[in-house]
Formats: sequence, structure tokens, C-alpha cells
Amino acid sequence: MNNFIFENGTKFLFGGGCVKEYLASFLAGYGPSVLLVTEESDHRSHAVDEVRDILRRSGKQTTEYAMGPFCPRYKQVQRAARLCRERQVDLILGVGGSAVMDGCKSTSLAAVCRGDLWENFGELQGVVDVPPLPIGFVASHLEVGAVNGAAGLIHESQCVWRDYPPCDPQFALLDPSCTRELSRRSFTAQGFSALAGALEAYLTLADGMDVSRELLETLMRGMIQDLRACRNASCKEDTRSNLMWRCALWGSRFFQLGRRFSFPALPVREAAILAASTWEEYAGALSVLLLADCRHEAEQHPAVLAQLARRVWETDDMGCFDQETAQAGVRAFVEFLRELELPTEYSELDDALWCHLKESASAQNLLVYTA
Repeated sequence: MNNFIFENGTKFLFGGGCVKEYLASFLAGYGPSVLLVTEESDHRSHAVDEVRDILRRSGKQTTEYAMGPFCPRYKQVQRAARLCRERQVDLILGVGGSAVMDGCKSTSLAAVCRGDLWENFGELQGVVDVPPLPIGFVASHLEVGAVNGAAGLIHESQCVWRDYPPCDPQFALLDPSCTRELSRRSFTAQGFSALAGALEAYLTLADGMDVSRELLETLMRGMIQDLRACRNASCKEDTRSNLMWRCALWGSRFFQLGRRFSFPALPVREAAILAASTWEEYAGALSVLLLADCRHEAEQHPAVLAQLARRVWETDDMGCFDQETAQAGVRAFVEFLRELELPTEYSELDDALWCHLKESASAQNLLVYTA
């Protein structure tokens, strides 16, 4: 295992009513000007309205800005950073999911960056010598991306992830009751998105990261169990809470400790982000491409997929060779996708979505593994 430094400066508050009870006390520690970042589709959600009311009662001067979907665009971040400078923002407060979380992180750095954010930190990963603007975060989605990990950014049809710990939020409030606003399809899509991120990260782990792989196995096994349970109309609140916390963990740098270089590229996630326009399309693209990736890995690295099959899908190999166990794991994944009513073959995707995927270089390498 390689040497590493682990930094986690976020104070997490998790549970029902945590926003109403604690957000005002956090806001008291910052100046009067706040940039409220929301997701485009969530402008009138209950969670956003609750935060607006708390900001008003706290006497904050609020400027609103919308990000999304899935991952912020560079132009969106530039505009948000300009607002921060013009309004002399003291705190960036995000309410939403992964697009908002990533957008807040990129904006906090872009607002103080003396050069071009993409040139210095997107392409080259330059050294940061100024403190970013502080961030707070209120989760209203099941998929909140990487609270303590790399942030995604899209620039000219290219998506990159960059990790800079000082951009982590100072505080993050996660209330599972906020996810009740999500439709069943959106809830499933967001939960699967987090599982897909964990699985793709698992498949790209480097040598010497055995501990990270084992931790991800445990996380994914729990996410699969919770997603299945949440499909039931009588899903318990504890199960919903467990799933929300698990989904908030997948992108943490905690699972990257020991990696020699920075956060890995996630080609499946990138292709789905660039091709889709709704959560349902995004989850569909993820499911087809991730299944193709698993088929590819089962051929190229059967030992890894065999371990995944045994420890995550809990297949009974009964002394089978790795190749057979790996294929059994792929079949278990197919069955799970069908349980979630997600597509398993490209023919099940919308024609426009399929055309967008075929234009993606990262997706083209996987298309030969789709049936």
C-alpha cells in the first residue's frame, strides 16, 4: 500500500429534522452574503423552500443560482464564480445532489482563482495557494456525489474529476425525509447512480488497494440490499436512511487511500453524463454501459469479477474456476438490473440516447460488449 495523507474537514449531521434544527446555527458563523446553489429541477422543492426561509430568518442576503443536471458545466461555474465576486459572497450553500455538490466545489475555487480554472486545475491540476470560499451543503437527493472527494466538471464535452480537500464543505446536513419528494423512478435512478459509481471505482482500483476494495464490497452489498428493500411499498424509514448514508459515501477519498495518483477517470459515468438529459436516461445509460464493462472485465480480469461475485453478489461458486464465477456474477448483475426495471441491452434505450452514447469515445470501447 502506498503512503497517504487523509483529510476530512466536514462536519456531518444526519437525521430527520436536522436542517430545521441546526442550519441556522451554522449560518451564524459566516458573513451576511450567501450564494444559494440549487439544482435546476428543484427550484420549488420543499427542501429548497425550507432553506430559503431559514436564510431569510437568519438575516442573510441571498443570491440564487441553479446548476445541473448530473455534473456542472464550466460556463455554469464561471457565472456562479462571477456572482460570488460581485456580491462578495461569504458562504456558498448548496441544496440538492451531485451536480450541486460538484458545482459548489468548483465555484468555491473559481471565485478566488487568479487564472483560468480549467487550464490550471482541470487540465493540469495546478497547485492551489489561496483558500477557497467556504461551502455548506444540504442534501435533498439520494445521490449527492462526493461530499469528501473529487468534484466533476464538464468542459467542451470532456468530463474530469479533481480532488482538493480544502474545497470540501464545512458542514453537510443529510435528512432522509427529503428523499420522500423524489418519484419512485428518480429514487431508484439516483440510488443506482451511487451504486454504479462505487462499482466503477471498484473496477479501477490499483494494486496495493486491497483494503479499499474490501470496504467498497461491503458498501455495495448494503446498497444492493437497501435498493431491493426500497422497491417495496412498505420500505422502513431505517432502510431509506441507511441507503442515503451509503450513497453519500461512495465517492469519498477514503476509498482511494493508497492510490499512487489522483482520483481515477470514470469513463462509464462520463459517457452517461454527457449523453443523458434526465435521471431516467442517465440511469439507463449507466446500467447498459456498466454491464458491458463488467462483461469486459469478466473476460480480461476474471479474478476481480469472481471476487465481486462471491463477496457482493454472494454467488455460490462451489469450487468453480474464476472465469465461471465471474460470469455468474455478471448474470446476477443482469437479474438485479431487471429487478430495478433498468435496461440491460442497448436496444432498450431511447434512440436519441443511444445515438449520443455512440458519439462518446469512452462509450465506444464498451459497445462491443453489449448484446
